[in-house]
Amino acid sequence: MTISTVSFEQHLGESAKRTEALLASLLSGNCLPDEISRPAPLLAAMRHGTLDGGKRLRPFLVQESSALLGGDPQVAARVGCALECVHCYSLIHDDLPSMDNDDTRRGRPTVHRAFDEASAILAGDSLLTYAFDIIAAPETRLADRQKIQLVLSLSRASGMGGMAGGQSLDLAAENSAPDEAEIQTLQAMKTGALLRFACEAGAIIAGADMEDRQRLRTFGQKIGLAYQLADDLLDLKADAATMGKATGKDAARGKATLVALKGADWAEERLSALTEEAIGLLAYFGSRATTLQQTARFIAERKS
Repeated sequence: MTISTVSFEQHLGESAKRTEALLASLLSGNCLPDEISRPAPLLAAMRHGTLDGGKRLRPFLVQESSALLGGDPQVAARVGCALECVHCYSLIHDDLPSMDNDDTRRGRPTVHRAFDEASAILAGDSLLTYAFDIIAAPETRLADRQKIQLVLSLSRASGMGGMAGGQSLDLAAENSAPDEAEIQTLQAMKTGALLRFACEAGAIIAGADMEDRQRLRTFGQKIGLAYQLADDLLDLKADAATMGKATGKDAARGKATLVALKGADWAEERLSALTEEAIGLLAYFGSRATTLQQTARFIAERKS
């Protein structure tokens, strides 16, 4: 492990701690204006599915993309937490028996196992809704036009044309034989859309021009594809203790992945190519983009 890699992982870890602290504050028992009550059992399920785990990669991307273009770090931290709420909602629902039927997540019982299925559904619903509350709230000090752009972009990334639609395609693919293009589409929706938003959100927060916004959006698309390839390779090769969740399930369930379709060697070559393409997209920014470029390498080379 090189010094630069150690330094990057320390930076990522420190960012995760700050995100964790802000999420814990946002998910406290204190009611916001116009909230009537925060039921303790529901809040406990939300906190179980959100706190105490994860690399917080998506908030990190929001913060680093914003920093690259001179955005407000406090705003980026809140928007990153909003995105993490959407991501955690998706994990809670994906783990349900009617979806991927997983018993562990981040080394702990999934929400429906620690509580019950109804609590897991409501926790996910509440996190999804709360994400847009966080963006729209007065504490997120952005112009209304920027908040509207963020809400629209996150809605498109997380809804039927993005993450939720991708999950639908993924479930349907268990009973079909999608080709390479169809697998890429479902993965770009299920996994890539939120990572694309994370990078584009930084440009929106910073009030960047459309050219820079498109650069970061395309970077996010590339690392989204890379992330899914790396995840599928880990499901094939890593052990459950390292991953903090069950592995080998993709093959057991006949899931549609590019690794299954094209083979591990092809996937590793494609992963390397995507990483270099992503890094090259940010060469325009010079050394200011070093952290984001390191993030692309981290996504490709991660072990869990």
